Amino acid sequence: MFYKPYDVLSQFTDSDGDRATLKDFIPVSDVYPVGRLDRDSEGLLLLTNHGQLQHRLSTPKYGHPRTYWVQVERIPDEAAIAQLCQGVMIQGQRTRPAQVRLLPEAPSLPPREPPIRYRKSVPTAWLEMTLTEGRNRQVRRMTAAVAHPTLRLVRWAIGSQTLAGLTPGDWRSLTPAEVQQLLAENALATN
Repeated sequence: MFYKPYDVLSQFTDSDGDRATLKDFIPVSDVYPVGRLDRDSEGLLLLTNHGQLQHRLSTPKYGHPRTYWVQVERIPDEAAIAQLCQGVMIQGQRTRPAQVRLLPEAPSLPPREPPIRYRKSVPTAWLEMTLTEGRNRQVRRMTAAVAHPTLRLVRWAIGSQTLAGLTPGDWRSLTPAEVQQLLAENALATN
């Protein structure tokens, strides 16, 4: 598991050759990222060499949960939260229902470099969003659809695995128990 910092590509190579990639942080060969996080997003990225697990976690029909902490412009009202929960139209298709709640306070996260823009006259709020699909830039498009643009996006969890104990740029191997739990959550043999 890897805590992908802001402005790092979710791949090991860069065709332009000048951007930070996973190889700048992870000295392990023959592992591949499960899904992606945009360059301007942060958070949990799992890497594996287990083909079936990568398939299960990357294929939308399996609907595994991913939890994001999302800083948005302005404070969403109950109607906006309800819309996000029910699903919103993005790119001509309705998103699956999601679990969304307004966090009472900002989560304890390391500061982002560079920091998000600050506007004295525009308050911000943090949402916790758990999705079971992974469309391109989905969280950002969902919050924009309810008039609350995303300012900062951090994937906190994939299933039961969380960023707890990691800081941006840190990585670690899963424990055998965590591997077993991840395989079981995805209905894969655990031996």
